[in-house]
Amino acid sequence: MAENTEQKLDRVQVKNAIQALQAFLKTKSGGDQLLLDDTQHISILFTLWKIPKKAQTIRIPLPHAQRSDTEEVCLFTRDEPNMTSDQTQRFYKRLLEERGVKYISEIIPFKVLKTEYKPFEAKRRLLGNFDLFLSDDRIRRLLSSHLGKHFYERKREPLSVNLQSKNMARDIHKVIQGTMMKVTNKGCCCMARVGHSGMTADELTENIESAVEMVKAKLYTKGPVIKQIHVKSLTSVALPLYTSELSNLTVLEEKNTQAAKKKNAEGKKQKRKAKSEAAKKEATTADKKVKKKKADDGEKEGEEEIPQLVPIETPRKKPKLEKPLKKKQLEKAPKAAAAKKGAKAQKKFSKKPGKMDSKVKRKVPKVK
Repeated sequence: MAENTEQKLDRVQVKNAIQALQAFLKTKSGGDQLLLDDTQHISILFTLWKIPKKAQTIRIPLPHAQRSDTEEVCLFTRDEPNMTSDQTQRFYKRLLEERGVKYISEIIPFKVLKTEYKPFEAKRRLLGNFDLFLSDDRIRRLLSSHLGKHFYERKREPLSVNLQSKNMARDIHKVIQGTMMKVTNKGCCCMARVGHSGMTADELTENIESAVEMVKAKLYTKGPVIKQIHVKSLTSVALPLYTSELSNLTVLEEKNTQAAKKKNAEGKKQKRKAKSEAAKKEATTADKKVKKKKADDGEKEGEEEIPQLVPIETPRKKPKLEKPLKKKQLEKAPKAAAAKKGAKAQKKFSKKPGKMDSKVKRKVPKVK
């Protein structure tokens, strides 16, 4: 949350600016009585020293109602079980009257929104017919897909209310007559509506003071946040209400440097811690490995030596002894051998028929 180190608003300065703005709006209307009913919205513009890191939505309750009686308010309700759309509409109208809720000009059940306002042109007419939209918190998450992008582009999305609350009238009155400011992380300016031109200067002053205090308390950033505050209408220039001192800028820079140093110190501390943890892990793993190795060596030493198996040589068969040949065999054997030799000799010296030995000379008889 933001710290209230900034200066407070000067009430006299705020009232003078509002009176000047109201005088300008009267001269702009040209004194025509018909245009006096056409009130203009009055808003305050915040300029911040730095862009917020996170976007947020701040609801601001105001001491005086910032909406006129002529504004139209539409309420989206859920579909009651065992009831038609008309019966649901009549049920919630009777409930709001019993609880004393005012400013609700139209009640639209969720089923009617899905069927009758499904076309694009119907959604645009619905957006133009009402100034504010409320929604039962039980169906708030279902409306985004049925309303269309124009509601969100113009920042007219429905505000959720609790229709089951015991203090329903007070809660709805706070939402309708209060205001809302959206702080984005895309720029350093944001705006909140605080009243209309038909209100008195004192009422607008009190609304502005309460809105500024609420914004200071609920902003996520720390230190001096608000640089400038202006008040303006839709057609006027921005009149200054508050300008921060330059000393706040130096304080903000010092806080930023301190935060940066603190962040760097934390980063270094985390790095050292990570290194020490990594070293511890390495030491523990090394110890585990050494212990495991020792245990393995001890197990090997403790194990009994298993005798090696030696193959047993099987005895070889003794060679058979040749039996001595009998007499009959001895007699038959040389004959067979001689016959074989004779056959070989015959084959060696046998000649083919029809051929004569060239070495043998023929004897020619001499002629006397």
